[in-house]
Amino acid sequence: MGFQGLPTEHDERRQIREMAEMLRQGQTLTGFACPVCSTPLFRLKNGDLWCAKCEKEVVVVKEGEDAPKLTNAAMLDKIETILLAKIEKIQSKMQETEDTDELLKLSTTLSELLGSLEKIKRTKKI
Repeated sequence: MGFQGLPTEHDERRQIREMAEMLRQGQTLTGFACPVCSTPLFRLKNGDLWCAKCEKEVVVVKEGEDAPKLTNAAMLDKIETILLAKIEKIQSKMQETEDTDELLKLSTTLSELLGSLEKIKRTKKI
């Protein structure tokens, strides 16, 4: 990962190689997209849907069905993904702004988000 956990060109190439390897191994590319990163999903040989970019299983819930309860690990993964997306947006805004007051607000928010991200990572190790 690049700056503050953001994907680099190297990461993207690695992900493409992994997706190509999944196809070679007989996994099926589906018409579904990951709800988090919009990458096409694979159907594994066991029938599960998999996002190669997020490296996570994706559960599809049909209309009218109850969604399965998220496990603690899945919930933490989802929060981590959200935090990383927000950090990326703040990084972009920081690069664009010339206003020092705005930069200070963004820096404070970034610091808080990074602290939350670190807490999530520590919690996942327990």
